Amino acid sequence: MSEGRVILESEDKQSFEVPREVAKMSKVIGEMLETLDGASDDPIPLVDRSCKAAILSKVIEFLKKHYEFQQSNASEEEVQKFDKDFVQVEDEVLFNLILAANYLDIKELLDISCKTVADYIKACKTPEDIRKRFNIVNDFTPEEEEEVKRENEWTKEISTN
Repeated sequence: MSEGRVILESEDKQSFEVPREVAKMSKVIGEMLETLDGASDDPIPLVDRSCKAAILSKVIEFLKKHYEFQQSNASEEEVQKFDKDFVQVEDEVLFNLILAANYLDIKELLDISCKTVADYIKACKTPEDIRKRFNIVNDFTPEEEEEVKRENEWTKEISTN
């Protein structure tokens, strides 16, 4: 590995060579690099199940682009457009990006990924719409569902104000 670069190893043993400054945008990887202090050229293993190669490559793409934005003093509009387009992925990928961003402590990626899911939920009008949107099976009995509605009557007051 050349100076200024690190090798990240995905949970499924794929290797990614990444500029050190880009990798350090993850607080977790940054702390690992500080601990290693350049003493090893071994790959940095990312053993969390959220860090499979397909997701890790997306995370690296995000980090590289945000590093470029920092270096070029990109406009806020340019960054927001990239971010908005970046999270327009299948739900499974989006959820895994959330898990990976959380594990790797990448606040910007975690924020935009979670905001996207929140926007999807806000666009739904009823709990049934949310279930359909996210493919969630309703495992409540009709009685349990009525009880939940009664317990949460107060939410209707909030939504009408």
